[in-house]
Amino acid sequence: MTSAVFSPPAQDDLLSAVQWIARDNPNAAQGLLEAARSAAARIGAHPEIGALRSDLADEPYRFLALKGYSYIVVYNASRKPPLIVRIVHGARDLPELLQDLS
Repeated sequence: MTSAVFSPPAQDDLLSAVQWIARDNPNAAQGLLEAARSAAARIGAHPEIGALRSDLADEPYRFLALKGYSYIVVYNASRKPPLIVRIVHGARDLPELLQDLS
């Protein structure tokens, strides 16, 4: 089974989130990292698993919430393997953050 690949911006997003959370809760930060890796494996196995969000980006981009966290994985489902392009907190201004995907 091939896992989805993290783009450099997605790697930066994840690292920043993990560092931010680790200041107060290292266990939660480790959990976020594991949730992101698990999501990458699920996306790799089932690229269509994420939701389409035409209000944020056109196909082939899909969105998958990280279970237990307020973060969303944004990925290109048509790539082989799928490419995770961003990992963003759901409270952020998503239209602004993702405007380059449309």
